[in-house]
Amino acid sequence: MSLGDWFSKKKMPTPAYPSVLEPTVELVDYGKIRYKVANLQGVGARERQEDSFTLMNALDERLYDEYGLMFAVCDGMGGMKDGKLASETAIASFRRFFGEMDRRGRIAEQLKQSVFAASSEVENLLDGDGGSTVVIGIIIHEQLYFASVGDSFFYLKRNGKLYRLNTEHNVCHERYLENIRDGVLDPEECRKDREAAALSQFLGMTGLDNVDCSVRPMWLQKGDVLLACSDGVGGVLTEYEVLDALNYESGEAACRMLEQRLIEHAKPGQDNYTALIIQCT
Repeated sequence: MSLGDWFSKKKMPTPAYPSVLEPTVELVDYGKIRYKVANLQGVGARERQEDSFTLMNALDERLYDEYGLMFAVCDGMGGMKDGKLASETAIASFRRFFGEMDRRGRIAEQLKQSVFAASSEVENLLDGDGGSTVVIGIIIHEQLYFASVGDSFFYLKRNGKLYRLNTEHNVCHERYLENIRDGVLDPEECRKDREAAALSQFLGMTGLDNVDCSVRPMWLQKGDVLLACSDGVGGVLTEYEVLDALNYESGEAACRMLEQRLIEHAKPGQDNYTALIIQCT
């Protein structure tokens, strides 16, 4: 079975993410999927919490069977005007969108447009001087749709392997893509740039034009584990550490291990950290 079967309702053979997903993984139908959720949040070394998150319909089997499940993590940007307000505004916008979403319509396109709408709300409220990242996902009829802007992380653990599903919007990544187009494949020079970590896209900016989003839904399987987290988690822990935590049987235990790893790193100026774990059982 090809990579495209992870993302295609009609099992088309074209892969959506050929560079990161394993070609030998087969989609197996084990029956109806149930979801277990857990969350982690901490202030880190910062003065206040500027991350926000939401889970909708996650605890009610009847609701997520009928209307779907939504989750989102927004990381308000420090150094700008009121990161907490920016992230909370974005979360409120996404919650309204999910309540009003046409579930018989084109979910992926609606989700993408909801990101632009949330960005406009943040921009209007903070006059373009505040911002937030986002990683958001919708699971409906055992299919996953997602979108992200900024440098938050979205992972899938499947069959013992960890896959990064989204792309970071920062100066390093943008310049690396430019270098690739010019035939330069070594990313090292991009990483050395002092502005490498600066965001090139974020909610609330004037002229947001790049949303990383799924075009087709991804079929979920029993045993899959999803992790949506701010860069206070994904930007600190290695993928090996993330995978090790997600191997725990319960989401709560996985969250405790993620936090323990963050404590062990003892990163100076540790950012706020937020993680949402969704287990497919």
